[in-house]
Amino acid sequence: GGQFRVSAGQTIPFVLTYGASHLPPPRPINPLDAFDYTEGYWRDWASRARPAGPWSDAVMRSLITLKAATYRPSGAIVAAPTTSLPERIGGNRNWDYRYCWLRDATFTLLALMNAGYDEDARRWREWLLRTTAGEPGRLQIMYGLTGEHRVPEWEIGWLGGYEGSRPVRAGNAAAKQLQIDVYGELMDVLYHARRGKLGGNEDGWALQRGLLDHLETVWEEADHGIWEVRGDRRRFTNSKIMAWVAFDRAVKTIEQFNLDGPLDRWSALRARIHDEVCRYGFNPEVGAFVQSYGSKHLDASALLIPLVGFLSVSDARVRSTIETIRRDLMVDGLVKRYDSDAGLDGLPAGEGVFLPCSFWLAADLFLLGRQREARELFERVLSLRNEVGLLSEEYDPGSKRLIGNFPQALSHIALVNTAYLLTSQGQHQRHKSRATPASSHPMQADG
Repeated sequence: GGQFRVSAGQTIPFVLTYGASHLPPPRPINPLDAFDYTEGYWRDWASRARPAGPWSDAVMRSLITLKAATYRPSGAIVAAPTTSLPERIGGNRNWDYRYCWLRDATFTLLALMNAGYDEDARRWREWLLRTTAGEPGRLQIMYGLTGEHRVPEWEIGWLGGYEGSRPVRAGNAAAKQLQIDVYGELMDVLYHARRGKLGGNEDGWALQRGLLDHLETVWEEADHGIWEVRGDRRRFTNSKIMAWVAFDRAVKTIEQFNLDGPLDRWSALRARIHDEVCRYGFNPEVGAFVQSYGSKHLDASALLIPLVGFLSVSDARVRSTIETIRRDLMVDGLVKRYDSDAGLDGLPAGEGVFLPCSFWLAADLFLLGRQREARELFERVLSLRNEVGLLSEEYDPGSKRLIGNFPQALSHIALVNTAYLLTSQGQHQRHKSRATPASSHPMQADG
């Protein structure tokens, strides 16, 4: 080891180098040259971002966070660089987020396109296509940073956990869950990439067709849903909506880009899924689209309904859903995913409010034309960032602290996409005027 003292105004270069033991030592680094290069790289990269009005600084901090969370050799972006930071201090909702979720990957691609980082988005799409290639029936919802399929979960019993929150886990058993929503998210982002500046990718369309053929055989099944419940599978409303999204984007891809595919069959299936969700996913007694078919429980994933174009915000059922969630799932002005005290997810009760859901509500309010409320909620979430502008996954209103793995990519992705929506011109008015389900995601790049 080495020791040195640094006085005010003094600069002392310090280099810590790592290399594999079976390889020659790495070449020495000139720290001053490396510092200048690094600073120049980041300043140049940051200068290319599309402005986001009064939130440009917050958006840039989030974009830098996503870029820094990228594993350079493969291009994968981790959900968070930490494991087992609890969703409730002293609780056991402690998961390993050092992996790449397809859901987060697709939302990240949209954030990069929204910000104008087309080259980064193109490399990210290539990672998606490489990682998800292969047998459609073996698609996983998450992968290791170099595309590893096997990420077994185990508990590290000799560690006390963060502030006594046990167990500490490595790996994530959710990798083997069926989560039907990821098919819709993949089809959605690849459709928007094709519409935008990234253009088409014929190998990608072949992969999409294979995944859609498989989805035709599984979309009716019960699954673990967007929140990766550890309890019984159910027919989650969000999962069925995203199955609709998958076939909706497939139909539009064929129609708009003259690609080969079973247009009539997928159009009919799209209509069938839409009718089913409206019949079984909306509970008139509750006044909202509920968590799963036949349920009376709310789920904030229903806030995505107008954002993915399943129904317009002008639909009375959507408006009622938004208001019911505001009434029953909000704590201290922020949104919970669902009522964790109801035992719906197979885990002991207790978690904080879920920050991405609060951003989704802000987006919905904006689409409703309630711009002041949307901006107030957006600013409320921004105020929770720490001193360097970072967010975790959740927030505990009681102790007024960020909780969960940190920094959380999904929270920063939702910040970026919502900020660009709130600074868009006229888009919410176009969305409100639609009489039929929308064809594009108002939080995504329109190309």
